[in-house]
Amino acid sequence: MAIPRFDRTASGADVAEALAREGCAIVDRLVAPDVLDRVEAELQPWLAATPVGTDDFAGRRTRRTGGLVARSPTCRELVQHPTVLDAVGTALRHATTFHLHLTQVIAIGPGEPAQPVHRDQWAFDFFPFPRGYEVQCNTIWAMTDFTAENGATRLVPGSHLAEDRLELGQDATVPAEMPKGSVLFYTGALYHGAGANRSGAVRRGVNITYAVSWLRQEENQYLSVPHDVARTLPDPLLRLIGYARGAYALGYVDDLRDPLAVLRGTSAPAFGLGDLERAQAKLGDGRPS
Repeated sequence: MAIPRFDRTASGADVAEALAREGCAIVDRLVAPDVLDRVEAELQPWLAATPVGTDDFAGRRTRRTGGLVARSPTCRELVQHPTVLDAVGTALRHATTFHLHLTQVIAIGPGEPAQPVHRDQWAFDFFPFPRGYEVQCNTIWAMTDFTAENGATRLVPGSHLAEDRLELGQDATVPAEMPKGSVLFYTGALYHGAGANRSGAVRRGVNITYAVSWLRQEENQYLSVPHDVARTLPDPLLRLIGYARGAYALGYVDDLRDPLAVLRGTSAPAFGLGDLERAQAKLGDGRPS
């Protein structure tokens, strides 16, 4: 039960193939370690101010700092990394579009026990999505080395195709050990959980998740990224965080206006409900059997 691994030259298609087969993959050293040092420097005030979790699932020795698009220019680069977007776009190609679902730094402190094994897509009211129909593609960038000792995320490779609502123990998992600058991919259906931190240091990772655009985002990007900040961001990033039509006809403003035009205060014509023929054609390809 091994996690597929690639070097930094891997294509998004390589990663997506591994995700389809095993539900997870690691790309070693996709960015240089100093990129994650920049992330930590940019986020330091918020990292220091974030309280620990209030229950066993969130982690009573774990801090979860969000709002990364607004707070960290370097995290915007990670959100838009070409290899990641290529892999996500391929893994979620059965949907018309995808968007940013959440951003957070997960900092697991010493003494934190292992998180219960779960599926991230249970956040959608435990809806029983069809087996093989993925609605999320998650990434965790290693801000520190991830080891079995310091709480590396633990996965059950292949479990994205298993029955729902399983109760799995830590003995069913393997640690996603990886050096700083690496990125772990896993789907929303994969059973996983944060490992126990038995070291004397904090384990930090940047969790950036994407989801099909017809599902609500876990992190409210429109409030996490204030409008005065959003107006300074490039259009592709704004489209990714949600200022775009989702699926066929979701996300327009009042009289069928483009949300990006509304944000920027530009006079743009109504952009309609969407291209129905294109959506139908796309959904005819890559649908799970």
